Amino acid sequence: MPKLILIRHGQSQWNLENRFTGWWDVNVTEKGAAEAWAAGELMKEKGIAPDIGFTSVQTRAIKTLNLALEAMGRLWLPVTKNWQLNERHYGGLTGLDKAETAAKHGEDQVKIWRRSFDIPPPPLEADSPYDLSSDPRYAGIAIPSSESLKDTIARVLPYYESTIAPELRAGKTVIIAAHGNSLRALVKHLSGISDADITGLEIPTGQPIVYELDDVLNAVERYYLSER
Repeated sequence: MPKLILIRHGQSQWNLENRFTGWWDVNVTEKGAAEAWAAGELMKEKGIAPDIGFTSVQTRAIKTLNLALEAMGRLWLPVTKNWQLNERHYGGLTGLDKAETAAKHGEDQVKIWRRSFDIPPPPLEADSPYDLSSDPRYAGIAIPSSESLKDTIARVLPYYESTIAPELRAGKTVIIAAHGNSLRALVKHLSGISDADITGLEIPTGQPIVYELDDVLNAVERYYLSER
């Protein structure tokens, strides 16, 4: 039976500072690194042994996966990094303090930007300090100026179907270290969650979620490893 393990990166510096992060590259905090290591130790203790890993091209997810694999003694695993597993692009909200943004625009408006399924935040300004057009990671990629959750799903799922699903169909245990919104895209798909309900789903940092899948990759069971 194929297994898929999803893990949201450990606490990042901007998680700690309560800032919108999106595609901007920030590192994990000391606490975030500890969360990643503890996740790896838990997986090892529970007998989870991934065969292959996938992550985004963002440092916080890459480091989380590396630390977890190191704690498991499986740092040698093949790992593929792809921008399609990146966090949702928060556009013009990138770098802003969440509380200050709510005070400026109103909590209702910020809630729409953060939690609606298909309404993206304001676009990133062309002269923004958070412009990524010169970042070599994204050479040849049409970088979005902003994304809704719907937009994020539209890039995550094709990558899952084309690249990750074949590994699962081959019977492999796959681990994905990614982000709150890119993982919500996968959870929505695998668990059949509605557009309305997925916006309220929170995925905690550093907590492995295990999917037991059947031969055609339908979810048989989903659980947090810490609860088993």
